[in-house]
Amino acid sequence: MPEMPFFWYGVIFVHIKLPFCCFSLTSKKKGIPDHVILTTGLHNRYWILDVQEIHGARGSVEKHLTITASKTSHPTEICILKDGWESTPVSTGDVVHLEGQCVSGTWLIDRESGFLVLLPDVLISGTSIASGIRCMRRAVLGEMFKCFDGGSKQMLNGTIVHDIFQKAAMSGDFSMERLQLLANQALLSPNYLGDMYTLKLTQEDMKQEIWEYLPAMTEWARDYLHTSPQAGKKLWQDSACSIAVTDFVDIEENIWSPRFGLKGKIDVTAGVRIHRKGRPPLNRVMPLELKTGKESNSIEHRSQVILYTLMSLERRSDAEAGFLLYLKTGNLHPIVGNHMDRRELLKLRNTLAHHVGNSMEKEGKTRMAPLPGIITDRQACKWCPQIRNCALYDRAIESRAPDYYSSESQQLLVQQESEHLTEAHLLYFSHWLLLCALETHTMERKGGRHNIWLQSAQEREKSGGCMGNMQLIGPVKNQSDGVYIHRFERRRGGEQGVTGLIVGDRVVVSDHDLQLIGVAAGYVTDMSSTAVSCSLDRDLSKCSSDVVFRLDQDEGVMGLSTHLVNLSKMMKRSPSSERLRELIVDFHPPQFIDNLSSVLPREAKDTVANILKGLNKPQKQAMKKVLLSKDYTLIVGMPGTGKTTTICTLVRAPLAVVRWPYTTPPRALLASDIGVIAPYRQQLKAISGLLAGPAFSTVEVNTVDKYQGRDKSVIIVSFVRSNLEGNLGELLKDWRRLNVAITRAKHKLLMVGSAPTLRRYAPLEKLLNHLTQESMISFTLPSMALTMSSKFIPFATKAHADVGFVL
Repeated sequence: MPEMPFFWYGVIFVHIKLPFCCFSLTSKKKGIPDHVILTTGLHNRYWILDVQEIHGARGSVEKHLTITASKTSHPTEICILKDGWESTPVSTGDVVHLEGQCVSGTWLIDRESGFLVLLPDVLISGTSIASGIRCMRRAVLGEMFKCFDGGSKQMLNGTIVHDIFQKAAMSGDFSMERLQLLANQALLSPNYLGDMYTLKLTQEDMKQEIWEYLPAMTEWARDYLHTSPQAGKKLWQDSACSIAVTDFVDIEENIWSPRFGLKGKIDVTAGVRIHRKGRPPLNRVMPLELKTGKESNSIEHRSQVILYTLMSLERRSDAEAGFLLYLKTGNLHPIVGNHMDRRELLKLRNTLAHHVGNSMEKEGKTRMAPLPGIITDRQACKWCPQIRNCALYDRAIESRAPDYYSSESQQLLVQQESEHLTEAHLLYFSHWLLLCALETHTMERKGGRHNIWLQSAQEREKSGGCMGNMQLIGPVKNQSDGVYIHRFERRRGGEQGVTGLIVGDRVVVSDHDLQLIGVAAGYVTDMSSTAVSCSLDRDLSKCSSDVVFRLDQDEGVMGLSTHLVNLSKMMKRSPSSERLRELIVDFHPPQFIDNLSSVLPREAKDTVANILKGLNKPQKQAMKKVLLSKDYTLIVGMPGTGKTTTICTLVRAPLAVVRWPYTTPPRALLASDIGVIAPYRQQLKAISGLLAGPAFSTVEVNTVDKYQGRDKSVIIVSFVRSNLEGNLGELLKDWRRLNVAITRAKHKLLMVGSAPTLRRYAPLEKLLNHLTQESMISFTLPSMALTMSSKFIPFATKAHADVGFVL
């Protein structure tokens, strides 16, 4: 595969043309802070002491950096940036990583050799960098408001198709039968049913589109999978090269790359055999990026693959190339990661890291820094997942700067996205965004994730945040989909440092040689001074038995991302967000229910009263206020007044109220405690078939007549009928049968039916009116819910009712 560049970034420089002039860009010198870690070697870290811009006679520009890897600032080295690298936004006090060769104390980073990575401990995702090609503002916002991209049918479809391909890959079976089985399993998976319900999609809605991908997957496997007789026979356009996939090494491989300041999850890591005419076969481990959208072979898609080849250097030898696989067509595109493309993408990454790492500025008082400008591509903005945050940031922060300028089209965009917000809302957004940024800065200074790769396990153990010299013991247990139980023990002869890890701590697992940085993450489930058990998101049994692991406490999980995403969602144009703004920003008083009888079932009152024993009068008053609350209740008290006791009691009391479907007082609820009543045998047959699994085998499903003189802890009554004519059927018109059906439950009665149809019968209409009056009707299912899986339609009722009705 020839080395062919696919893009180049032009850079425009504005400078004064003076021969061999030197301009110092150095601000006032400051000492190197204590929290900064400097080092040489593979993960070198240099502190910039001075920056000078050199202008040559022919208009050439260079930046000369004076750098040091010592906290004493001696000795120093020189780094020369040229051929476009001088545009890197470096300044005194920045930390950089250098790739290349240092000759006589001088690093040369130019067109042909070397890389400079600005703020390398700020790990930027390959997806963000790729999105920054067309809009750097979107990329910065994407790093700030992580996990923000809203759900859509297309996104859910892509996720499910990815899952199908990955599971087929790990099983090595891409037959149509296997793919259809995996697709059906995915459509019934709790991982996706919630999203489908939120998006008001049925399984049939999803199935039709997902099925369109399956033939292309089978065809791809026939052409490229080494187990196929046709593998390796398909030639590329130049008819000089063919490939065969020999192995699927991993799926969703998580890579942290502190050398290049990158991070990402590779869809599929594959072993590939490359055949070139006249040459022996070449075996490589390469990234395979899956795409479910349009086969564009776009610059963004190719950039992602190139960045994966770069960050994969942390784990293995240079793959030099990767592949784009468009699952809709089965077409495979080779993407070469040559030096020029990697160079330009790292420059882009440095610009993004500069904005992320310098999110605040101090001019008199600390404020959020301006972002890259808003682009004027209407089509790109229309579908941008960060459009609301883009407008919010402009109106709440940037527009208040004295030198602010915005074009008419930009002003229109901002106005359309934020006109529903008042000045108070904008001030609230800017205030809390700044507070979150300040807290993030403080957390980083105290010690973030970068200590995992910049400090040895022995150094980390001194602070109690690590357990090193660990080896994997015994088999790995697959607890559930994506959760694996591991047990690690200290190797014999290893030092036993004091560990600050406790059960429940989140940990990141790496190896001592730092070739597997962040290979897995999870939580401590059990531990002693020499051993620890963890539930991890990866199965590490495939690692060599010689690997020595370290477990680092991970305080950086999600950081403040959840707070920032919630802050943004509160500014959304929707009824729920508007109510939140009224309560939180505008200080509208919260609403409360008049009396407890409407929220506490009769049989729960004694239980709750028993729970409240031992509380003093103010604590009981606080409990009552919470139970009556429609919106929120603030509990305020001086230290030692019993807030923690009150909170613990608050947790216990609602559990007593909403104990079903998990338990029914005073004992645990078993499947045999549940009875289902339906008037028609065909309905009974259908329900019994849906409850055929071992977990529900003892649930009793029967007619009304069979329940005469008997009862169950929980009764679910299905009224079946739903039609425009209001035809209820003769069985349901028998008031005696109705009386039997609704009096069989000892603790919980749940009725499922169509209210418009049932209201045609007077006794049922009276019952519905009573339930409505007592606020016992749980919720209205969407019309399409009838086609959803029975595993998804919840048997639920309002927490404060012992009788519920699902419409």
